Amino acid sequence: MLRTIAKAVAVVLVGGVLAIAGLYLAGVRVGLNGSGRPGFVSAPPDFNALEADRARQRQEGTSPAPGGSAGSSAPVHEPAPIAAALPERPAPIPTPASVDAPWPDFRGSHRDGRGAEAIRTDWPRDGLPRLWKQPVGLGYASFVVAGGRAFTIEQRRLQEVVAAYDLQTGRELWISSWEGEFAESMGGNGPRATPTYHAGRLYTLGALGEFRCLDAQTGALIWRKNILDDNSATNLDWGMAASPLIVDDTVVVLPGGPRGKSVVAYNKDTGARVWSALDDRQAYTSPMLVTLGGVRQIVVVTATRALGLTTNGGRVLWEYPWSTYSGINVAQPVLLDDHRVFLSAGYDHGAALIEVTNDADHWSVRTVWENNRMKNKFTSSVLLNGYLYGLDESILACVEAETGQLKWKAGRYGYGQVLLASDHLVVLTEDGDVVLVRAMPERHEELARFSAIEGKTWNHPVVADGKLLVRNIREMAAFDIRPK
Repeated sequence: MLRTIAKAVAVVLVGGVLAIAGLYLAGVRVGLNGSGRPGFVSAPPDFNALEADRARQRQEGTSPAPGGSAGSSAPVHEPAPIAAALPERPAPIPTPASVDAPWPDFRGSHRDGRGAEAIRTDWPRDGLPRLWKQPVGLGYASFVVAGGRAFTIEQRRLQEVVAAYDLQTGRELWISSWEGEFAESMGGNGPRATPTYHAGRLYTLGALGEFRCLDAQTGALIWRKNILDDNSATNLDWGMAASPLIVDDTVVVLPGGPRGKSVVAYNKDTGARVWSALDDRQAYTSPMLVTLGGVRQIVVVTATRALGLTTNGGRVLWEYPWSTYSGINVAQPVLLDDHRVFLSAGYDHGAALIEVTNDADHWSVRTVWENNRMKNKFTSSVLLNGYLYGLDESILACVEAETGQLKWKAGRYGYGQVLLASDHLVVLTEDGDVVLVRAMPERHEELARFSAIEGKTWNHPVVADGKLLVRNIREMAAFDIRPK
């Protein structure tokens, strides 16, 4: 009897080992998901394959795997047998003389997760038609889109790399790289902050504080700073994540330095310091340019508070306590109107609607409501017709903005991201699925779903020029989302 049991245990153990080995060979590893618990996630990129892929593009002048729908078996490029080093300055690729920017900033033109253009809402059963799919480097940044190009920042081996891709084909047009590797065992390695596009230039921030202004046409360096070194600041546990914000002739970043160097504005053309303010330890939320109380201002959420700053010196107009576990504020504020702001945070914190009042330049803030119905961990909510839609931890929820009342909570999408377009929610799940949900307060209605990319996906999706762009720490892809 004991011998029989021992044989059965041995068979189970051997089977388990073989199964794990199979997953390992398939590119699956054990890692932490958005809940902070161990789970199966995709392996880091195969850098040899990535470099060979880009070398093949340059040599052949061809594009990534085309066509078909997302559910089709169209492969990603077969890599060349020998990896090739990526040059720092590939030859410039001509672009149209008139450069438009349908998605110039993190989460769109206003950093609010709203797509300005109409999208297709009758998705085929096997998914949106795929335009291309290819390897990408590590990191959690999203894309910005301008002039028919998509820009992002990645980790490739021991370098942070800003890359420009042809929007239609995915072909890499140029890269700008520097030595630097942000490694973090819980969340994962690589840069976090989405670049910012403005007037033909790209403003990019690496996870270790390297801040560069690049020519968007060629990738040529215009100026650089390290915002941590320049402001005597200590890096955050999960790296620099706040996207640079263009404000008039300046670009605003959040190094979190002491002695008035927490928020810093540099001249956007030269990199010279214009002003700095606050002593706050920063968090992971990007600054926003908004109008509240009739006054144009910069809204910042630090590790302990939300506040409004003047655009020409960083003077505090108003503040509201907003502290969570270890100062981990990530979600973007949502403006309801000229005087109300929605705030949210995970780690069992919750949400609040605050009212900001300006009476002859005397500012005051009061809490309208506060509850735990919408806990945006490292995602952000979107607003439509008086209702907030977002991921309450890992479950999609709808909350009435006026009252904080929960209308519904359904659909487990993991710790993914939400985008609003054509009165619908485009949800990019933590596992790389794309889901279409009708945005309505009456009920949760999922209309379509398909697998877009594989592996842990915390990056924000983008809709620009009729294309849906998605990426994670291993793959990037584009789909045709134009209305039919």
